[in-house]
Amino acid sequence: MESVLGSVRLDTEQLGVQAFSDAWGARIGPALPTFGHEATAGVVVRGLASRVGDSTITDFEAATPVRVDTSLPDNGELRLYIVHRGRYRLRGERDTMSVAGGEFLMTRSTGLSDYAIAAGTTAQVIGLPAEVAGVFADFRQITGPVTAATVRVLLAHTAAIQSNVDDLGDSGAHASRNALIELVRGVLHARVDATEAGLAGPLTRVARALADQLLTERELAPALLAGRLGVSLRTLHRAFASTGETVGAYIRRRRLEQARRALTSPSHTTIAEIAAHWQFADSSHFARAFRRHYGQTPSGFARDHDHPIGA
Repeated sequence: MESVLGSVRLDTEQLGVQAFSDAWGARIGPALPTFGHEATAGVVVRGLASRVGDSTITDFEAATPVRVDTSLPDNGELRLYIVHRGRYRLRGERDTMSVAGGEFLMTRSTGLSDYAIAAGTTAQVIGLPAEVAGVFADFRQITGPVTAATVRVLLAHTAAIQSNVDDLGDSGAHASRNALIELVRGVLHARVDATEAGLAGPLTRVARALADQLLTERELAPALLAGRLGVSLRTLHRAFASTGETVGAYIRRRRLEQARRALTSPSHTTIAEIAAHWQFADSSHFARAFRRHYGQTPSGFARDHDHPIGA
């Protein structure tokens, strides 16, 4: 894989379409379609495009409608359109594909002739080399919800790439690109296989984010997270092993952190109420766990922070 890194900010209103197109060519590559004057007049698109190796990631928001009636690169590249809001329409040789907010579309660049993006659309477009499709080389298109576990894991990884692409270096670029490929294959196969090298980090990040949303739920446990993410419990434990903290330990730590914050809040919540809210068995269990983690009792911690609290 050629180690190519680059990113370019998208802001056609400030930079102009031509300046954006030139920057894309210099930093990303030649895959941007040629825009005609009618397609670009008054168009406002903002976002960020990045290249890592032979793959591209483009996050954007279209403040105005965008329509391009020109030949797109017909190189068989794999394209994944993840639409968060609005609508993205692509026209091909056989039919027209429309992707609404909350949906994704995976297809090939072969035969695509134009696209149209509704005003207010926010989306991410991932472009990968044709060989990524592997044994699915002849598929036409795959669609599904953005909330699918495989897509959530993928988005966690692309966000990390977008934030760090200019500082990755060759080895980081290689690892990030390979993980991106495997995660897209995971969407293609409708599963995530964390035995593939490089997937532990993205899976751990999305599992932590999901756990943080469910901390007050009594049912929160490693098995629940694995089920929600569409992976086996063993796969989830294996991903967390690389962090030095088990899934269960992460959940306990985050609950303790949130309970400690509640102890210093201006409200008059009791220790028993805090313990119940953050799903500790009772106030005694909470006190023991808190003391093991922080070296003092919950009531002592509250007093030290001028928030004496009842039992």
